[in-house]
Amino acid sequence: VDANSAYALTDVRVFEGLDELGLDYIEQPLAHDDLVDHAELQAMLRTPVCLDESVHSAADARKGLALGSGRVINVKVGRVRGLLESRKVHDVAQAFGAPVWCGGMLELGIGRALNLHMSSLENFSLPGDTASATRYWGGNDVIHQRLDATNGVQSMPQDGPGLGVTLRTEQIERTLIRSTKF
Repeated sequence: VDANSAYALTDVRVFEGLDELGLDYIEQPLAHDDLVDHAELQAMLRTPVCLDESVHSAADARKGLALGSGRVINVKVGRVRGLLESRKVHDVAQAFGAPVWCGGMLELGIGRALNLHMSSLENFSLPGDTASATRYWGGNDVIHQRLDATNGVQSMPQDGPGLGVTLRTEQIERTLIRSTKF
């Protein structure tokens, strides 16, 4: 359940009801900048709290986990400013014994491929938001590959160097506003 900061600590009945459902976690139930209330809520619940918008860096992950503000972290590569910081968030969570999962931010195929590669790290142990970008963008994606799961299994793209995807340059050029060649 992703609450998107919709609740306050005073919504005790809501949290008691959610706690009875056997959920894997309750994602970002309180304000993103209130790790203290998240810690108080986590102490009241059996269900793990998942920190999402509260985590913009490995330092944020460390603070949240050290305070007991949550027991799961949603790593969004775009939100934490890239691959290196995502890896650091993963490593901090792993050191605390907190599982992570890869959230998405409506990325095009390049971003989805990056999410898939990031999700291959060992502490990404919960299902992530790594569905094909065509789910959101239809035929307007910028890669040739569809990154769909088959029978619940999603394979790593391996059709080229780097992230393993090939670009649809015609689609990029069609939507390009301006370019500069160096």
